[in-house]
Amino acid sequence: MGFKAITRSVSASIGRCELTHAARTPINVDRAREQHRAYESCLASLGCEVRRIPEDDRYPDAVFIEDTAIVLDELAILTRPGAESRRGEVGAVAEMLRDYRTVASIDEPGTLDGGDVLLLERVLYVGRSQRTTSRGIDNLRELVAPRGYRVEAVTVDGCLHLKSAVTRVSNDALLMNRAWLTAAPFGEWRIIDVDPSEPAAANALRIGNSVVFPEELTHTRRRLEAEGIDVRAVPASELAKAEGGVTCCSLILHK
Repeated sequence: MGFKAITRSVSASIGRCELTHAARTPINVDRAREQHRAYESCLASLGCEVRRIPEDDRYPDAVFIEDTAIVLDELAILTRPGAESRRGEVGAVAEMLRDYRTVASIDEPGTLDGGDVLLLERVLYVGRSQRTTSRGIDNLRELVAPRGYRVEAVTVDGCLHLKSAVTRVSNDALLMNRAWLTAAPFGEWRIIDVDPSEPAAANALRIGNSVVFPEELTHTRRRLEAEGIDVRAVPASELAKAEGGVTCCSLILHK
């Protein structure tokens, strides 16, 4: 099955990004854009047709497009980001998504970031975080239940989003930082633990049978490769300074 990947260019204002757990350090915009292009090239090499939304310097965090929508095969749900500064990002994403999906929305006053939503088969695991509220989770449940999806709320602690703590990396395995999340809600899924020296390494992007992963996180990368996983390493150091990971920078749609 082919994929589309919707991305958004790096804003010149990314240095003013929202930060929750990371200390603010200077971001090299040119290097961030170069790394983002390498990421898009990796997606293309894995069979994705990449469609890019132009940058908008009013929104420093707009490159992290994942937070603006949840895309299922049957439906796209526009989020209501927990950071008020990010809510204006959603309009341009909605315009593009309407080319491919019926679109619904999370309603005020609930908030929900796409980075808090992990789809595993027909279950949407949703992190209760500083960005995603119980009201937002309930709204999501109402929208997806008629399409045959179940929503399970889980608690995350010490990180920005659920997918900072866990992502899917194979047919049966999850990559996880158990310091930020308990494995109990994930039942029979096999857990691969991040290397203790790399707490932020649980964020990986699975495309087909391959996994896109930050090249800087070498110890956890070796753990994935030892499991027989095809890892495609991309440079991600600059966007990591903005609390961004590899899932954050695209919306992946099955064609």
